[in-house]
Amino acid sequence: MKGHLAKDHAKNGILFALPWIIGFSVFLLYPLVQSLYFSFTDYSVLRPPVWIGLKNYTNLLQDEVFIKTLSNTFLFAALSLPAGLVFSIGLALLLNTKVKGLAFYRTLFFIPSIVPPVSLAMLWLFLFRGDGGLVNLVLETVGIRGPDWLGSPEWSKPALVLMGLWGVGNAVVIYLAGLQNVPQALYEAADLDGAGPWTKTWNVTLPMISPVIQFNLVMGVIGTFQVFTIPYIMFSGGGPDRSALFYSMYLYDNAFVYQRMGYASAMGWVMFLIIFALTMIVLRMSEKRVHYGS
Repeated sequence: MKGHLAKDHAKNGILFALPWIIGFSVFLLYPLVQSLYFSFTDYSVLRPPVWIGLKNYTNLLQDEVFIKTLSNTFLFAALSLPAGLVFSIGLALLLNTKVKGLAFYRTLFFIPSIVPPVSLAMLWLFLFRGDGGLVNLVLETVGIRGPDWLGSPEWSKPALVLMGLWGVGNAVVIYLAGLQNVPQALYEAADLDGAGPWTKTWNVTLPMISPVIQFNLVMGVIGTFQVFTIPYIMFSGGGPDRSALFYSMYLYDNAFVYQRMGYASAMGWVMFLIIFALTMIVLRMSEKRVHYGS
C-alpha cells in the first residue's frame, strides 16, 4: 500500500513538473546540445552542417580579431569590475544612512538601471561627443580639456566604464538589502571598543555583507563578458582601432552577419568555459572570506 502511494506521489510530482521539463528541454537543453554539435561543423544556416572536428577551435587561435576581442573584453572587465564594486558599495553605504529625503535619493540612483539600453546608448553618444559634448563642456569649466571619448582607442573603454558606473542601481539595491540585515549589536560592540567609522566598515560591515559582495562579483563577471548592446550601438565597426569590439559583438557578427554559425558556436562555448573558470576562481578565492553567520 505504501509502495503504491509512493508511486502515485512520484507520478503526480512528474506531471506537475512536466511543463517545466518540456520547456527546459525544448528551449535550453536541445539548443545547448545543438550548439555544441555545430561548434564542430562548418555550418552557415543556409547549408547542412559539415563535420570538421576541432577546426573551428584551432582557427580561433589564429584569428587576430578573436584575440583582439578577447583582450578588449578582459581589459574592460579588469577596469569595470573593481570600479563598479567600489562605487556601488560606497553608494549603498551612503544611502543606508539616516538622512532627510533618503527614499528620493535611492530612487534617483536606481532609475538609470531601468533605462532601456538603446536609449542609454543614444544619451551617452550625446554626452561623450568630443566636440561640444556635455561631459567635455563640464570639464572645460574647471580648466580641463576633455578627450575624444568615442574617437580615441585609449578612451573608448574608460567611457564605457563610466557609463557602467552610472547604472549600478541594481547592485546598490542588493547591497542595501544586505546592509539592512547587519545586526546593530555588532556596531554597538564596536563603539564600546572605540572603533571609528572606517574600522567598523572594514571589520563589521564588509564581512557581514560578504555573501552579497560575492554574488554581485560573480554576476559582474558574467555581465562584463557578455557586454553587447551599448558598445554595438555606440561604436560602429568596433570603434577606433577596434578598441571597443568585444567578444560577444564578434560572436554576433560571425553568427548573423557572416553566417558562420559553426564558428560562432565554437566562440560561444569558449565564452562559457572562460566565464565558468573565472566564476570558479572567484568562488574559490572568496570561500574563506565570505561570512554566512547570522
